[in-house]
Amino acid sequence: MSRTGDTAPLPATGTTSPARVPARPTADRQRRTYDIVARLVDVVVSATALVLLAPVIGIVAVAVAVRLGRPVLFRQQRPGLHGVPFTLVKFRSMCDVDPDAGVVTDAQRLTPFARWLRSTSLDELPSLLTVLRGNMTLVGPRPLLVEYLPLYSAEQARRHDVRPGLTGLAQVSGRNALTWPERFRLDVHYVDHRSLVLDLRILLQTVVCVVRRTGITEPGEATRSKFTGAPPAGALS
Repeated sequence: MSRTGDTAPLPATGTTSPARVPARPTADRQRRTYDIVARLVDVVVSATALVLLAPVIGIVAVAVAVRLGRPVLFRQQRPGLHGVPFTLVKFRSMCDVDPDAGVVTDAQRLTPFARWLRSTSLDELPSLLTVLRGNMTLVGPRPLLVEYLPLYSAEQARRHDVRPGLTGLAQVSGRNALTWPERFRLDVHYVDHRSLVLDLRILLQTVVCVVRRTGITEPGEATRSKFTGAPPAGALS
């Protein structure tokens, strides 16, 4: 969503010295202002949420330990701003692989409790600490796998021009029900049009999506299929 100023009126015909129009802030200045304010919002909201939701986080932690085992937290390296890896922290939402018990695939590792945990997004609560630290932001493209970095096209790689988010435009537009090209187009659209107004809209839509529990999995998949690379330019529609 563009945040450019109003178009200045043209001077009247025949005037010799048109009125001086105040210079508008440059796009770079607008971006810097947005980055500062957005970071302030991240710190205030994540810190407040961690305090207010501490009882919920504690209850979920105990439930995960009992129902899925330890460790309670899932940690994994994910690409952040400019593709620099950081450690993503979430509640674990899968049980351990156990070939002897026939538990190998993602579908087999997702218990009913684990599916409920994912559908409510309660597994994301520990990531608020990552937002507070500055590795993530409240709104931005979701952090994917490090192994995807060399598979992106130059356009798709632009999703890493901003910090990854807890939620994003793709998440409120279909989440895992989207195809990979659709998801990346939305990510890049957000990078080019990010603003506080758009962030607020996405946050409000996120609440609706969580309540409705939409787009949790890709059709026909336990979670979603792996990204195998951008198609050749001639194959893009």
